[in-house]
Amino acid sequence: MTPGVRPFVAGNWKMHGLSASLAEIEAMRRAADAGEAGEAELAVCPPATLLAQAAAKLSGSRLALGAQDCSPEASGAFTGDISAAMLKDAGAAYVIVGHSERRTIHHETDELVRAKAEAALKAGLIPIVCVGETQAERKAGQQAAVVIRQLRGSLPAGGTSETVVIAYEPVWAIGTGVTPTPQDVAVVHNGIRALVEEVGGARAAKTRLLYGGSVKPNNCRELLTLDNVDGALVGGASLKAADFLAIAAAYA
Repeated sequence: MTPGVRPFVAGNWKMHGLSASLAEIEAMRRAADAGEAGEAELAVCPPATLLAQAAAKLSGSRLALGAQDCSPEASGAFTGDISAAMLKDAGAAYVIVGHSERRTIHHETDELVRAKAEAALKAGLIPIVCVGETQAERKAGQQAAVVIRQLRGSLPAGGTSETVVIAYEPVWAIGTGVTPTPQDVAVVHNGIRALVEEVGGARAAKTRLLYGGSVKPNNCRELLTLDNVDGALVGGASLKAADFLAIAAAYA
């Protein structure tokens, strides 16, 4: 943990969830409002189809709502895209940008991720900017270089500790059940912290750094209590309230 930084645990539902899944969000809300998440701030990022329904259920709650992606454009003839302002209007407070699945499947570049993050800031959303290396890049010893390159190219101009979150998600650990060692995570997060301080100075020095990639109740505590790890971006384990809350309990 970074001294003076409130931990943050966000759930990324990816392309999962129908209206019936709102029951899990309600369970998360009850726990958050009852203070069962300990010190951590909680957010859930369901698919766009559930945002408005989830926002109605979370009104006045301590559980925040996030989206999974946004367009870099404010409006226009972009069929199928959703602007950051639309997400804000639907009730979101956060938006994930640059997730490895967007970078890999949709070939998103650092420049595009940065444009999305800046669009999010302009709309009043907090972007969760994701970075992470592939297995091949890791084996080639390029882990640090890839993460630093992505960060330099993806971080929005003018971001501060209050307006931007960074998530390190090694691609080879996402959904595989394989996690880096705590030592590996610490090395990367320490490097990210140094870069953030170099680029953003004092205003960005306490930017929250999340770890993501097969985070589960049985491995979260050793990962989330490392220096410069300020929370988690949780994938599959966030689909069930009990598992998500068990991860947040690392900060109880």
